[in-house]
Amino acid sequence: MANPKQLLQDVIGGKFKPVYYFFGSEDYRITEAIRFISHKFLPDEQFLTNFRKIDGKKTKSGDILTELAMIPMLGEKQVFVITDFQSFRPKEIQKILSILKPVDPNRMVIFSSPSSKAPRKGSAFIKNMNKEAVVVEFNKLTRNETNVQIQTKLKKENISISNEAKNFLADLLAGNRGAIETELAKLIDYVGKDGSIEFTDVKNLVNGFEVFTVFEIADYVVARQTSKVLQMLKQLIAEGNSPVVLMTLLQQHFSTLYLVRNGKPPIGNRGWMVAKFKTQAAKYSNQQLEHIIMQIAEADANLRRFGMTPVMTLEVLAMSLTGAKAK
Repeated sequence: MANPKQLLQDVIGGKFKPVYYFFGSEDYRITEAIRFISHKFLPDEQFLTNFRKIDGKKTKSGDILTELAMIPMLGEKQVFVITDFQSFRPKEIQKILSILKPVDPNRMVIFSSPSSKAPRKGSAFIKNMNKEAVVVEFNKLTRNETNVQIQTKLKKENISISNEAKNFLADLLAGNRGAIETELAKLIDYVGKDGSIEFTDVKNLVNGFEVFTVFEIADYVVARQTSKVLQMLKQLIAEGNSPVVLMTLLQQHFSTLYLVRNGKPPIGNRGWMVAKFKTQAAKYSNQQLEHIIMQIAEADANLRRFGMTPVMTLEVLAMSLTGAKAK
């Protein structure tokens, strides 16, 4: 299994493999990698005709076999991107992989899976893909990688940033590659070239991404401030966050508090935030955290059933967590 850095070095050096499989928790990085490697492999004048993206959820395996058997009308090189590859049955997967042999140096096939359907590393699917393709896992950026991205983009615009602002921004972005691009562009437009970014700029302009927002919600839960929790959830939904995603974030956060409180590492790529997690986890007992995790799990199950609207389900959960009585 390769990592994104190794993939980048190979591609920049002109070393391409005929078959790749991309998966992981960061959809933005997967999309970015597919775009980058495809443009490096295909000449610009052939991209429109010789690049083919196929939705694995909506395409039968037989149709994919037909597509892969076709030769290009212009030029020699081809790129096929087949998404949701994990959705096919094992026999279908094997047929598709078999048609790629013997390898054709002028054809590149990139299989991928979305983060929501990413297979486990030790699964039979991953073991099989490791035999047939270069497998690359794309996860959220580490704290150091996030800081490098921040510094690199700002340096190009000759923009400085205070340490306090940089650390706060890194916490807000939580290793989210797409968020880094979006939020830095916003800050650059605001301060202008040769400008300076301070803590208040980040606080006022950058969206309340999950790592910071859920921390606040957890503080309000332990303080039993129902109105604050409801207000924050309402604002997050208004900003375009789905109730399902918010429920998942709450579940991950309180599960992480439970793990950290018992001396275990946090969920996800957030090792640098252990000190903050410990401070918040100390406000709860194990029994309280277990009860909260069970409440969120029950609400999450209710979201997937017919009944109350998703927004109402979240509101009832908020009242349950803070001990308020539903009206």
